[in-house]
Amino acid sequence: MYTAIWRELHYLRTHKWDLSMLTIAPLLIILIFSSMLMQGKPEHLPIAIIDQDQSQLSAKITDYLALNHSLQIQLQTADQSYAEKKLNETQVWGYVIIPYGAEKRLVRGQDAQIAITYNQSFFSIGNTISSAMLKSTAEATIDFLEKNHFKNNIPYLDISAPHVKVSPLFNPTLNYELFLEPFLIPALLHLIICCSIAFSVGQEMKFKTVHQWLNKTSLSQAIFAKSLVHSSILFGWSLLWLFWLTVIRGWFVAGNLLLLLVALFLLYLSYALLMTAATLAIKDLTRTFGMIAIYGGSSLSFAGITLPLNNAPLFTQFWSNLIPYTPYVKLQTEQWVVGSPTYISILPFLLLILFCFIGYLLSVICLKKVSQEAKI
Repeated sequence: MYTAIWRELHYLRTHKWDLSMLTIAPLLIILIFSSMLMQGKPEHLPIAIIDQDQSQLSAKITDYLALNHSLQIQLQTADQSYAEKKLNETQVWGYVIIPYGAEKRLVRGQDAQIAITYNQSFFSIGNTISSAMLKSTAEATIDFLEKNHFKNNIPYLDISAPHVKVSPLFNPTLNYELFLEPFLIPALLHLIICCSIAFSVGQEMKFKTVHQWLNKTSLSQAIFAKSLVHSSILFGWSLLWLFWLTVIRGWFVAGNLLLLLVALFLLYLSYALLMTAATLAIKDLTRTFGMIAIYGGSSLSFAGITLPLNNAPLFTQFWSNLIPYTPYVKLQTEQWVVGSPTYISILPFLLLILFCFIGYLLSVICLKKVSQEAKI
């Protein structure tokens, strides 16, 4: 085992491109995406106000929208077609329209017909501005009724509108750094380990050095040595990234840190073993990288993070259960953000071990077949 590990380290030392894939590439990924998400969430997103009413109500709504730090009033106009033109040009992300007679209808107990339109093709931005515009408009309407209409007409009647408290749990500031980065970095790093291990195994077959790879080691030792080297290097970069997020940025781990770290290592190891088996079975690096693009590249989309799996087609749910990233995401959410009891995460932890075992078993079978073919 020691000989196989030393041989793999010597291979990385003498092959600069392979070494850079495990050193420079992870460093760039961590620097780029940590910097990209450091601001937390987008703010001051440009919107338009179509004020056709020109009333106290519309002035109140404008004030509340201006005070919302997520929004920036880029345009005020009474021309709806002009605002729609700016929306199509992506100069603004949405608009609030206050039609003629909105205030009169509101004080009569009728529908004020205030409408909010936003660009949902940009999913995250659309959700941000829609909730911000809706909240500010609703608050402005209640404030107008309390302090302007009712107070002017019934001065001795103290009317307070009901208050509904909304409490987002575990990420109350809706921060993208806490939401996206813990998923994004492991997703990108596991793609790197897929490529690095596939290229390393592919080189063994291309240059016919399989027997040297197996020299003085068993099949299992050779497979584990190569996978452990690549997994350990990527895990080391992950520890640096976790130090940045938890110690420097302050996103503390709410649950079991040790369980989270072991699961992260098993994530990389499972992909390394699975890609070792795939490379040995396909025997063509071009096709192997195509498989990596499909199998590894779909992890983030099919793990239930960005795209919910509720009521998803049967194939989508089936594919989601075929990738190790899915149980890891579940465990990470439970132990990092939610702070669930340890026993809750036992099942996804066991699934990661199962993926490692399946990858190991397939790798041994495929490597045995390749070594026998090399002898012939």
